[in-house]
Amino acid sequence: MSKNLLGVDFGTTALKACLFDEQGNCLAEESAQYKLITEGEFIEFSADEFFRVFTETVGKITDKFKVDAMAIDTQGETLIVLDKCGKPLMNAIIWLDNRAEKEAEDMQKTFGIKKIYELTGQAEIPAGYPAPKIKWLKNNRPEIFERADKFLLLEDYIIYRLTGKFEASRSLYSSSLLMDIKTGEYIPEILDYLEITKDQLPTLNESGVVVGEYNGIKVVTSALDQIAGITGAGVVEEGVMSETTGTALAVCALTNKIPEYYEGLKVSPYYVKKGTYCLLMWAPTAGAMLEWFKRGFCEGLDYGKLNEIAECVPAGSEGLVALPHLCGTVMPENNPNAKGVFFGMEMKHTRGHFVRAIMESVAYMIKEYVDFMNVPVEEIRSMGGGAKSKLWCNIKSSVLDKRVVTLKQNETACLGSAMFAGVGIGVFDSVKSASEKIVSIDKTYKADGGEYNKIYCEYKQTEKKIMQIF
Repeated sequence: MSKNLLGVDFGTTALKACLFDEQGNCLAEESAQYKLITEGEFIEFSADEFFRVFTETVGKITDKFKVDAMAIDTQGETLIVLDKCGKPLMNAIIWLDNRAEKEAEDMQKTFGIKKIYELTGQAEIPAGYPAPKIKWLKNNRPEIFERADKFLLLEDYIIYRLTGKFEASRSLYSSSLLMDIKTGEYIPEILDYLEITKDQLPTLNESGVVVGEYNGIKVVTSALDQIAGITGAGVVEEGVMSETTGTALAVCALTNKIPEYYEGLKVSPYYVKKGTYCLLMWAPTAGAMLEWFKRGFCEGLDYGKLNEIAECVPAGSEGLVALPHLCGTVMPENNPNAKGVFFGMEMKHTRGHFVRAIMESVAYMIKEYVDFMNVPVEEIRSMGGGAKSKLWCNIKSSVLDKRVVTLKQNETACLGSAMFAGVGIGVFDSVKSASEKIVSIDKTYKADGGEYNKIYCEYKQTEKKIMQIF
């Protein structure tokens, strides 16, 4: 009898749950949104409310369908602290929360970025990561720190509430600064620095491992939401990358080798499984710039019309250059002072030129990231709102001179978690075999990148001159 697999994607402000059969057909989906608690630089949410949102949303599916196994991918770095009775001692500290800036700086001074990278794979120590947050609790909430019996991340907490067991996926701990990127085990030196013990943390597992049961449903470890997303997109081995053009931009590639450290390194490898890592590069604005332009200058035009007017414009937008840095740059250069720019405007330029220039600028960022990662790539899986645009996909294919494909299933994180659930209960032999069976290509784009070779070089020269202003 065919098994039904539930994948749950727990994002920053929304939860999505999708039920799939063994062929990857979506049988049901439900979603819920929630609003974070913000007070100054503190960003929190009730741990109990996280679980309520989960059970209420998932219950709408389990009430109607038989579910054989489920796996839950979650946002990374969100910290939940429990007492000896398994009760939250405070609200969850969300990954966006930067209260631990001083502790992050102190940790950097103590260990140095090079050592942190070699231990954890992380090329920086943001205040939002769990290790600095734990140190912050010791320094600023000693009454909570002393009563803390368990320090968990969001997936661990949901697993605990479902099964009563303290189990976790190694993938989620990639950015905790607690786990060795090579061995997949906790780092004694860092635990000693934080003055916590291994017993205060959950047991680490690979993704796709059964760790318990809930109402007859096998509960299986999933992964960090980004890792689940690329898994559901079929990025399961070297040679295939993903790019997600939504409000922001994310480019992911798998590698079997951790890049050597050098001063100024910004790209962190994330744990996928032993010997396999995900390189992730991102930009805070991508589709956000097109949305900004549409809202401010294209009243009454939908995205279909924007594509239509941009299709009439030749490659290179007849010299009009866009820099999409409305919120600064993060990678490969961190410059929070960078600004969005249109350069080279002439009387001949129309709204179509501006739309195409924005699309090209995002494609140029993707190319820069692909070149910077320096891993072999034959195909790029395109996701997010940008994947709906045939023109944008063609531009990306031409700029990258690579095959770009879109997918039939949009909820790739949910599908990735469902794949892990299937691996856990033996429906699939491996994540790779699951991908081969249920990840479906929708459209394929392969354009001649010849004309864009020169245009891209000219763009980078112009960008470099403009960026010197900021």
